[in-house]
Amino acid sequence: MSIFNKFKQGLQKTRDFVTESFNRIAANLGYFDEDMLDELEMVLVQADCGIEFATELTEAIRENIRQTGDSSVENVLSILRKGMLDLLKDVKSLELQPGKLNILLMVGVNGTGKTTTSGKLAKQFQDQGKKVLMAAADTFRAAAIEQIKVWGERTNTSVIAHKIGSDPSAVVFDAIDAAKARNTDVLIIDTAGRLHTKQNLMDELSKIRRIISREAPDAYLETLLVIDATTGQNAIVQANAFAEATEVTGLIMTKLDGNAKGGVALAVVKETDLPVKLAGLGEGVDDLQDFNPEIFVDSLLPDPESLKS
Repeated sequence: MSIFNKFKQGLQKTRDFVTESFNRIAANLGYFDEDMLDELEMVLVQADCGIEFATELTEAIRENIRQTGDSSVENVLSILRKGMLDLLKDVKSLELQPGKLNILLMVGVNGTGKTTTSGKLAKQFQDQGKKVLMAAADTFRAAAIEQIKVWGERTNTSVIAHKIGSDPSAVVFDAIDAAKARNTDVLIIDTAGRLHTKQNLMDELSKIRRIISREAPDAYLETLLVIDATTGQNAIVQANAFAEATEVTGLIMTKLDGNAKGGVALAVVKETDLPVKLAGLGEGVDDLQDFNPEIFVDSLLPDPESLKS
């Protein structure tokens, strides 16, 4: 299956919702009036694009209509597409740096698919011929340690793990030591998703980053925040909390196939100015894809031909 078809299939629920809404609002007439634009703004909000961005998009449509007089469905779709792509223009996919240790620090609340995503990444990098190591630095949950070990067995990837309740930084220290000794290409570090307080979270992540900086100063580090798209606007709250706690370099949006709120990726980027690097579009290993802005937007919005005339 092509990347476009994977995105289109993964975002089918959101795409169907937007297409049906377009048909309900304006497709029969073929144009948008002022009341219809208000309805369109609500559709974008309901698709979890965020109130601020939904308003920004519809204001851009109004301004264009004032200037051109073109209120056609085709023109409205074109402006929506341009606005979404302009927001995502700085997005870059996850790229490893050759010739050095690449460390992927996986952060995010429990239940977002963080550990599963770590396992999927390990499998993909293994398939590319990379030497991969995983670290079970979520030592607060026995289930997390066991889950990462299962992914290690499934992907033939070694896992550095201590017993439950151990110091996560000690796991990271040992993992970096092992990664250097084994000439590893990629070290994936799974961290705790829930600590007692935000300060506790900040302190723990800061400690882990200090260990990385001290023990692997020449490594290429990506801190990837894993967000569950089905949590809707709460995803923005999570993103802001973790961005305060540590230096996040990119986002991974999981479960984009889970409901009709795939627009949340746009809302999070708008709010945080962080790039989405990977998209989870299903349960399979191959359903974790590099985030492609054009394919994402084209999978989110309906084709003009699909609308009623």
